Amino acid sequence: MTNTTSQNTRTTRRPDCVTEVRMGNTVLTVSGYFKQDATDTAADKMMKVLAVESATQQNRSA
Repeated sequence: MTNTTSQNTRTTRRPDCVTEVRMGNTVLTVSGYFKQDATDTAADKMMKVLAVESATQQNRSA
């Protein structure tokens, strides 16, 4: 059996957001990381999503 070691070249940093969801006796913990050099904010991204969804809904009703 080969002895392999993993090399973690990333620096350890705290997550930008942590969400915990309880399902019965189980707790699911999700950690989120945002790109450090991003120019868009979460609000900017959500506005883009809503604009595309709105345009899609208008095309369906026409």
